[in-house]
Amino acid sequence: MWVTFRRGNPDATYSGGVTGLAAGASTGQETGWDREIYSQDRAVDTEHDVELLLAFLNTRDVETGTDVLDDEAAWRAWVAERGLGRSGDPRHAREVRNALRVAVGDREEQHGSAGVVGMIQIELSQGVPTLAATDALSGVLAAATRLAVLGYWERFKICPAHDCRWAFFDRSRNRSRTWCSMQVCGNREKARNWRERARGGALTV
Repeated sequence: MWVTFRRGNPDATYSGGVTGLAAGASTGQETGWDREIYSQDRAVDTEHDVELLLAFLNTRDVETGTDVLDDEAAWRAWVAERGLGRSGDPRHAREVRNALRVAVGDREEQHGSAGVVGMIQIELSQGVPTLAATDALSGVLAAATRLAVLGYWERFKICPAHDCRWAFFDRSRNRSRTWCSMQVCGNREKARNWRERARGGALTV
């Protein structure tokens, strides 16, 4: 299965398969499974996907001026640390990362191509269709796809602070979080706005 991320197309559809209640099983059906155990396992898997996607989005650190994908050895080490298999070309990984960052709201990210394509396989695991990774990049894309299908995509955000732009996962009930850290970036912005208003007031006196 080919998965394509296209800039400016938020209504793009997912063509893979899902299982369990997400696939349309009625809550009243006798399915022969333990829903509590299933829910716990799915929560663990989802959290792993969230952590993986965030780590990939943040391979570029604006605050420190570093980028894992600038160094092939660093990229291989990043992949090996997470047990993602083959690392692949870091230039392709950068294209996908930039496209994903634009997709979750990074307005300052440079993304030259209109579409970025990666390949994900569908495999039967114990008789259930699952998304399977063929390398590190497809592992990240598989995680992103699962999260989108489960309705978590809009919870991924980019901190609006120009000197930060850290990707984070909004866990608030109404998805209203703005900053990666209110104590750091949020307070900095408040202080900056206060200074600007103070300067403006001084000029009008």
